[in-house]
Amino acid sequence: MKIICIGRNYIEHAKELSNPVPKEPMFFMKPETAVIRNNKPFFYPDFSKNIHYETEIVLKINRLGKNIEERFAHRYYDEIGIGIDFTARDLQDKCKAAGKPWEIAKAFDGAAPLSEFVAKSNFKNLNDLNFSLDLNGKTVQNGSTKDMIFNFDVLIAYVSRFVTLKIGDLIFTGTPAGVGQVQIGDRLTAKIEGETFLDFMVK
Repeated sequence: MKIICIGRNYIEHAKELSNPVPKEPMFFMKPETAVIRNNKPFFYPDFSKNIHYETEIVLKINRLGKNIEERFAHRYYDEIGIGIDFTARDLQDKCKAAGKPWEIAKAFDGAAPLSEFVAKSNFKNLNDLNFSLDLNGKTVQNGSTKDMIFNFDVLIAYVSRFVTLKIGDLIFTGTPAGVGQVQIGDRLTAKIEGETFLDFMVK
């Protein structure tokens, strides 16, 4: 299983981190060991002092695909969920400043808490799908897929040009504005269309 993460896919998020708005999708990967399932806690790592949450809609690939045409991309997933792309922002900033790759800030163990998946047919419009994150009961991220720079089909088609997609692969589709820091003792609750899909503690 591959975890493919899309960066800077919401204009306001790119702006809040002072990043340029991309002209084509950009992606990086996390290993399977990054996944946390079943609302188990996220244990704050000792190598960072600035872990940020980034809430994202996640697609689960359901068939083998390479060089997928955009018009057929919708056939390659039938379930969606929600996840957190945890980022060690201090490590990422240090890597960026040195011109180094920054997987160390994204791919560490536990960096991808993940909900259960449900049929995409449960939702009326995947191009206007509302999702949010609450931190200790206060909403800190509110997003809609209508604000994505590159929609689901564009992402699948683009990624499959470079990487063969296999059954069970996951695509984290990008985060809206409002990312921020977590602390030990925090509770994170992620929702799709107002329904809680993910609810876990930071320890």
